[in-house]
Order: sequence, then C-alpha cells, then structure tokens
Amino acid sequence: MLFYMYLFTFGLFFLFLFLFVKQLQLLNEHVIQSRSTEMETMAASNLSVTPVATQFNSGMSNRFLDKLLSFMVNSPLYRNFVAKLSASPAIATLETMLGTDSDEQEANPNQKKKVLACPICYDTLIWNGDPVFSVDSTPRSILKCSICKKSYSGNETHLDLTVASGTKKYGEYKPASSELFRLPIVSFLYERGWRQGFSIWGGYPGPQKEYEMMKDYLDPVIGGNIIDASCGSGMFSRLFQKSGLFSLVVALDYSESMLKQCYDFIKQEENISNENLILVRADIARLPFASSSIDAVHAGAALHCWPSLSAGVAEINRILRPGGVFVATTYIVDGPYSFIPFLSIIRETLGQVTGSRIFLSESELKDLCKTYGLVDITCVRNRQFVMISARKPA
Repeated sequence: MLFYMYLFTFGLFFLFLFLFVKQLQLLNEHVIQSRSTEMETMAASNLSVTPVATQFNSGMSNRFLDKLLSFMVNSPLYRNFVAKLSASPAIATLETMLGTDSDEQEANPNQKKKVLACPICYDTLIWNGDPVFSVDSTPRSILKCSICKKSYSGNETHLDLTVASGTKKYGEYKPASSELFRLPIVSFLYERGWRQGFSIWGGYPGPQKEYEMMKDYLDPVIGGNIIDASCGSGMFSRLFQKSGLFSLVVALDYSESMLKQCYDFIKQEENISNENLILVRADIARLPFASSSIDAVHAGAALHCWPSLSAGVAEINRILRPGGVFVATTYIVDGPYSFIPFLSIIRETLGQVTGSRIFLSESELKDLCKTYGLVDITCVRNRQFVMISARKPA
C-alpha cells in the first residue's frame, strides 16, 4: 500500500511539472507574439527598433523550455511512472477531471472524426457533412479517403464503411452464421425473445448484469471512446450511451437490418442522448478505424458468429490504443457436453458449413487473445456463458 502511495505522489509531481512547463511555453509564445506585434507597429510608424536581440533572446528562451519539456517527458523515470499509473482508475479519473484527450474531443468534434479510417488503406477519412457527431447527423455525411479516393456515405440510419460500400452490381455475401442476422425477421426478434433465450440454455446473466460485470474491466478507459462490435439491436450500445462514461459510442454491425433496429430502439428510448453516438456498418475483419485510436471494444454474444475470429481479434488489437480494453462474451460447450461423441468432428463440420464456431474450452479463447498480442486475459464463467477480457500492452 505504501509503495502505491509513493507511486501516486511521484506521478502527480510529474503531471503538475508537465502542466507547469507547458504553461511557461504558452506564456513565452504569448510574449513573443506581443513583441512581434509591437515591432510591426513601431516599424509602421518609422520608429527605431532592435529586433535582432529580441528575437535571439526569445528564441533562446523558447528552445530552453522545449529542451526542458523534452528531457522530462523522455526520461526513463517519467515513462516508467506514466506506464504504471496509466492503468490506475484513480489516474484515469484525475486525467478526466484535468481535461485531457476526452475533453479535447468533446470540445472539438473534428478530433473524434479522425478515428474513422478507410477500410481499404486505413487512412483517416475526410468528412464533408454535419459537424455534429450524432445518430442523426452521421447518416447524412459523406467521407472520402485521400489516398484511394473512395467515397463513403450513409443512409437513413447509419454510415456504411464496408469495403464494398457504394457498389451497384457486386454484392458481398458472408457465411450462413452472418447472413442469418441480416434477415429482417431475425433482427426484429433479436431483442424480443431471441437474446433472452440465451439465459435459459446458455447461462447468460442478461444485458444489465453483463454490463455490470464488465464495468470493472472498463474502469481504466472511462472517459474514452468505445466500440460495441456486432452490436445487434444495440442493447449494450444504449447502456454505454446512457451511462455517460464514454466520450463516443460506436454501434457497429455488418447487418443493415440490425442497425435499423438499433436506430429505432434509440429513437424510442427515453433519457438517451443522440450526440456522441453513431451507427456504423463494417466488417469485423476490416475495421474502419485508425490504428491505436480506440479505448475499448465490446463484443456481446458475437465471437462464435464471426467468419474469421483470428482476423477480428487481430483487427481489434490494431485499433486499440496501448492499454485499451477488449471485453467479449460467448459460450463454451464443455462440462457434460464434452461427453458428446465425435464433438470435435461435429464442431469442424458445422464451422465449415455455417461459418460459426463452437468453443470447447477457455484455453482456446485465451490462446487466441495471447497469439494476437493481448495480455492480462481473464475469464468469468456461468454454465456455458463466458466473459473474456484482455488488454493491449501499454
């Protein structure tokens, strides 16, 4: 306990020192600008000025502050303290109070838009649309990649950021496990009995309890942005948005009909803000986000439906910021089910035919996350239900 108190104290010291030096830099820049304006006025009035000495002294002062700040930030001691403290919920809360990245994003919507990238070349997309980042504005937006020149647009409910977006004759088809959820009838029933059935046969605690379970894992990234991958009808997207704990919530799914249901439920929901909440159609194996731009990714009851689970987890690792969190739920067929004859063969055959996956043990999930660079992997079980959490190394 004493060690953490010392760690916290030194962390605060470096933080306030950093802010103090930055303030000196801003003050110095203000003085230089004032002197420059004064000299221009004097020169316009044909008065004698001595700009050389002034510029020399100001330049020396500015270079000294730059070196001091650079030395402090790049010192091994500072970096070690920042790395250790960044995972602390207390520091995350302190940074939010002091007005760090999440507050800058709140004040500048254009900063949030930089997280979206072209799914072809991953270059940041250029926006040409409503400056407000919300459910209502983003479908009216047009985005363009500066590298491949491909344009992306929205429809009535969401942005379409799939690779095949905009094609007129060619169409993308996924395995049966993905195409099933593109059916309007399945999307309609999903939150009207389909998802509730998971609690009966699979031990799923239910959306509200699952949300409470994952909050501890999401504590280090409170105030940042979060993607609700394979959001379905948006039950968790709405919970994330109503919590007020995230600067941006992205409801993401490949199914157009699911996103339509998600949009309708958001409009029907009371006490939910439409701002800082967007709906995006995307492929989990080709996520339209800049590398290291996302604080958290959640995937509820989805891993077993992804056509390429390895590609999906690799993409999640790519877009997560260092220290970013991945939380997902799925089911494991173990316990008494492990005695089913030829279970491995059945699993392989079903996977080849439907594109879905049946997990037989926790070790499969842990090995998957570890292979693609995630750390601090934990699993929580309830019968067949499993919640897995992992983190991208800081």
